[in-house]
Amino acid sequence: MTPDAADAVPQVKIFGTVISTYTRIVQIACEEAGVSHAVVATAAQSPANRHPFGKVPVVEVDGLELIESVAITHYIDNAHNGGALQPADPAQRAVMDKWIAVANNYLFPLFEHGLVMPWVMHRVAGFPLERERIERALPQVSRALGYLEAELSVDGAWTSAGRFTLADVFLYPVLRGLELTPQGQAGIAQCDRLLAWLEACRARPSIAATRWESEP
Repeated sequence: MTPDAADAVPQVKIFGTVISTYTRIVQIACEEAGVSHAVVATAAQSPANRHPFGKVPVVEVDGLELIESVAITHYIDNAHNGGALQPADPAQRAVMDKWIAVANNYLFPLFEHGLVMPWVMHRVAGFPLERERIERALPQVSRALGYLEAELSVDGAWTSAGRFTLADVFLYPVLRGLELTPQGQAGIAQCDRLLAWLEACRARPSIAATRWESEP
């Protein structure tokens, strides 16, 4: 193998669906760390998927095979980025971890099942739009957006560290997916701080470099 070919081998292989919230989360972490990476298109329920519970992504990095985006992003940031995406202060780090948990345990399931997937199945697969499912989710989505708007600081930070952290890495793709639905876009447009935070994230090179093909 020539030196040029060796340089072309990605440091991180991400096995997951190409248009995926959690694949993008790992991609953003790689971009922030300056680590070369490539997505190997792998459906969650494919026999080729090595995740024991049928989730994505699975990642190969530094001779390790890792699952679960929290573990993956922390490893990439710690091993290749000097922990730059994590506050040193224990209290600030706890707040960051809280937001990662909120994104994973509450926001993603609500947004994904209530709005994102009904629109994806309608737009991409041509299925009838599940309007009743969307209507049932809207009050909870509205409450979630209100909570986020109230908790986001005036200067657009999720922790008192006041800088881009893993909390932003997890929250951005979750909220961007919601924003790409008509109801999600309308809801976010009413949240001044949240909208400003999304715009600030979009200006970040790691976010721009990982845009979904479906994004306008």
